[in-house]
Amino acid sequence: MTIRVVIVDDQAMVRAGFAALLSAQADIDVVGEAPDGRQGVQVSRSTHPDVVLMDVRMPEMDGLTAAREILAPPPGVVHRPKVLMLTTFDIDDYVYEALRAGASGFLLKDAPPADLIAAVRVVASGEALLAPSVTRRLIADFVQQRPAPRKDPALRLNGLTPRETEVLELIARGLSNQEIAGHLVLAEQTVKTHIGRVLAKLDLRDRAQAVVFAYEAGLVRPGDSA
Repeated sequence: MTIRVVIVDDQAMVRAGFAALLSAQADIDVVGEAPDGRQGVQVSRSTHPDVVLMDVRMPEMDGLTAAREILAPPPGVVHRPKVLMLTTFDIDDYVYEALRAGASGFLLKDAPPADLIAAVRVVASGEALLAPSVTRRLIADFVQQRPAPRKDPALRLNGLTPRETEVLELIARGLSNQEIAGHLVLAEQTVKTHIGRVLAKLDLRDRAQAVVFAYEAGLVRPGDSA
């Protein structure tokens, strides 16, 4: 299956470089580009991509606002692609809020080409790009600025079984399905089933939102390790 990608970035050279790199892959097709968030939303609605690479800071409409519009479309718009945020090291709350809005993760713009290609494939497959340690560290930094757990998420944890709570905690610590299976001595398919139930019970879209939820509920704390 070919992965359809739209690239949204205000720098033409970045768009061109990413497009050339991704188009060279047999399983990836760049179906559109846009220089700002507003046009990014329009291009995404017209081309129906599987993944949107979205820069955080852009004129006209920033990446956060555009991601929200794409991930929570108005009535009548049924297509919802995955959104992968592109950013630099000057991270701020934009990325955190994008994850809360349903983005599937984020990638540093200066990441190696192989990481960009792998990220598109990972996000397209339905997983969240949360494995890199930099992602976990930055999410932890954001939550550290909000030290008091929010009551609503903490209360919602009561709806999970003890095993589901364990699985959610390990997701938030950055473990993959295979690693969670090894840690809990479970079959990987059983882990996938637990994750599906966790997302359904908590009304979360994917693992990215699950990580944010776990931090906000106080299930894990910044600096915790697996």
